Amino acid sequence: MKKRLLDVVFASEKRTNVLLFLQDGAKEMATLLELLDTKRNSLLPQMKILEEHHLIVHYNDTYELTTIGKLVVDDMIPLLDKTDVIDIDVDYWGSRDLDFIPSHLLEKIGQLKNCEIITPHITELFSMHKSFNVDYKVSPHVYVVTTTLYPNFESIITELIGNNVNFHYIVSQKLFNKLKMEYQKEFAGFINSEFFHMYVYNKEMKFLYFTFDSVHSLVSAFNKKGDFDHQFMLCKGQSSVDWTKELYDHILEDSTAVDEI
Repeated sequence: MKKRLLDVVFASEKRTNVLLFLQDGAKEMATLLELLDTKRNSLLPQMKILEEHHLIVHYNDTYELTTIGKLVVDDMIPLLDKTDVIDIDVDYWGSRDLDFIPSHLLEKIGQLKNCEIITPHITELFSMHKSFNVDYKVSPHVYVVTTTLYPNFESIITELIGNNVNFHYIVSQKLFNKLKMEYQKEFAGFINSEFFHMYVYNKEMKFLYFTFDSVHSLVSAFNKKGDFDHQFMLCKGQSSVDWTKELYDHILEDSTAVDEI
């Protein structure tokens, strides 16, 4: 009796990896043995199962995906990418309120690569921009979407625009009202800079904060109780930056540019 395809594909790490390795083309057995760091007599039974279920074929000791195999692998990769992200800290993801992420980006959450969940000490919360990216000059653009204001915001923003970094800043309506009341002078000066781009989000922000540049992204989501519990997700690499940029663009669509304050 044949196994269910889900069992064939995922019940054995060797079988899973063989299918993934064959995605980019046929490979000789010797190559697969090297990639999997295993012995021939250990791998052959798994290859037989994959062949019996019409996922691979072989000729002259070379293996490749069948048409069915290609269909399966094309769907495997997004699923594995998603589970890889969630496996970073399943308790973190399970306790987050993710309503602020649009459905099309939840589907692509596997793009968040090289991530870690960090819990900085309370004294470090307002200097994380330094650990997030020590040298902002490597990035021509820095993006921040926030409901809160760093106590040392003035030095942070001054440093960025002083280095000719384009600073894109979306704030909640509540925070914008606070800025007008308490920091009108400071932000009036920022707005006069060609490198400062400010917007007010016209809807409720159901998260605390996120930021990204050309290298990293940093997200702070509320937990399901609606509280900030000092946990941040820090991701590195172009794929993560691209995902966070899409989230930024989604929020920007419902934001109004600020020309004066």
